[in-house]
Amino acid sequence: MPRSLAEAGRGYTRQWGPRIMSEATSAGRVIQVKVKPGARVSVLEETSPGVWRAQLKSPPVDGKANAELIALVARHFACRKEAVSIKSGASGRVKLVRIEKA
Repeated sequence: MPRSLAEAGRGYTRQWGPRIMSEATSAGRVIQVKVKPGARVSVLEETSPGVWRAQLKSPPVDGKANAELIALVARHFACRKEAVSIKSGASGRVKLVRIEKA
């Protein structure tokens, strides 16, 4: 029995890795954000359901990019900055961001 679709000869490959969709909790929601620091403009856009891409002006030095990401998410979802926090991935490019309900 083939272990993957590629071995079955169908031409498909399976990509492994974290795939976290947006999850709504009683306290708010969690989104996955892929960050690109050092861009010309700051933009937040949804690439697929629950997966967002953030282009940030700030460099990833001394937490400047994380602070800009929190401000950008708060502005996009019309909430306070204190309601947005980085749940995991603070030092990486893929982050889980929690948005608390008001």
